Amino acid sequence: MNIWVDADACPVVIKDILYRAAQRLEQPLTLVANQMLRTPPSSLIRAVQVPRGFDVADDYIVEHMSAGDLVITADIPLASEVLAKGALVLSPRGERYTADSISERLSMRDMMEELRSAGVDTGGPAAFSQADRRAFANALDQLLQKALWKNATRNQ
Repeated sequence: MNIWVDADACPVVIKDILYRAAQRLEQPLTLVANQMLRTPPSSLIRAVQVPRGFDVADDYIVEHMSAGDLVITADIPLASEVLAKGALVLSPRGERYTADSISERLSMRDMMEELRSAGVDTGGPAAFSQADRRAFANALDQLLQKALWKNATRNQ
């Protein structure tokens, strides 16, 4: 399982959790962004800088990920695309997107976008909190342990 991160908007504390998890579980981690990223020295962790542009990082992830990989993103359309290709998806706040939940999330996103374009102030997401950090760490741990266990039993 490769872990892919839509890294442009991913909080630093989440990246730190991912660096530790990749090292501990020996899982490859790729951060994709349109800016240069600093990563810890590791053969398991790499950063890919893509050109600036709308959805360039998203397109790179969709093109290079495989079924069974894990994608970390808050981008609902990206989550939908990678789910369709058989990946697991987790938001930086610890919410797991699934085939069952993504259509509702896309509808909500589209409705909020329509409201904003009509001039309605919808506010933004809440500030990233310690509870969000814990929720992400717990969800990541559960997802990775389950995936690694499945892999281990399959290879026996």
